[in-house]
Amino acid sequence: MNNYNGRDKTGSLKRNHFSFLFIGLALVMMQASCTQNNVKEDNTPKKYFDAHQLNGCFALYNNGTGLFTVYNLKRYRDSTYLPASTFKIINSLIGLQTGKISSDSMVIPWDGITRNIPDWNKDLNMYQAFRVSAVPYYQEVARRIGKDTMQFWLDSLKYGAGKDKKTYKISKIDSFWLDNTVKITPDQNLGIVKKLYFDELPFFKVYQQKVKHAMLFEDNSNYRLGYKTGWGTTDKGHALGWIVGWIEENKHPYFFVLNVESADPNYDMKDVRLKILKDILKEYGFFQGAM
Repeated sequence: MNNYNGRDKTGSLKRNHFSFLFIGLALVMMQASCTQNNVKEDNTPKKYFDAHQLNGCFALYNNGTGLFTVYNLKRYRDSTYLPASTFKIINSLIGLQTGKISSDSMVIPWDGITRNIPDWNKDLNMYQAFRVSAVPYYQEVARRIGKDTMQFWLDSLKYGAGKDKKTYKISKIDSFWLDNTVKITPDQNLGIVKKLYFDELPFFKVYQQKVKHAMLFEDNSNYRLGYKTGWGTTDKGHALGWIVGWIEENKHPYFFVLNVESADPNYDMKDVRLKILKDILKEYGFFQGAM
């Protein structure tokens, strides 16, 4: 299988016929998903943000009705933030598509540097690294992909291109999703996951399925919950947290994005993000298998 792998020795981009099709399908991928006609603004989630002294937004998309239920619509639709580890969704797909990740079982050896998250301090494969959100693994994947190839895919996906159609350029290949040089709206982040769920992103279906498999954290008789978290620091020095994903009940998917922010740079987002998400979803009637 010949995949796109960057530039050849003459500097020209190598593409196969699949790449043209994929890129064409991707041209509208990052457009805003919601309009004034399919949005219900709802302040119900506010109490969960307030309980943890956080600002932010939340959106839930009902795939059956096409309705968005949104708390803090302006932030959801118009404000951009570093994607942090939610970018591992795209990083994984590009890595798989270009062959830099040979499979979700491909191991990258631990570099021997001890970090403050024990789960990162060992050899990991893609599936494991995704689920523990191992930054070093995905930094190495990005380095193997290379700046030119990564930029090609971000441009093709219009990843991070806001309402002003600004195209973000990569700074350092192994930190651009963490250092605020590339940003994304919550609306765009939700749109990515919706496309992924239906295998509509411009990557081979098998690779999208591998990423969805890595995202599926809860699967029982009542519901299936898949998500990716993110945690970073904004250009204002604020702590930022993400969760983006889907919940499926009775084979009916709903897509969500949670974006939370604290002026305290040391705010511990790790458990709070998931608690807020589950509190909101429970408020809306999920987890009982009745939706």
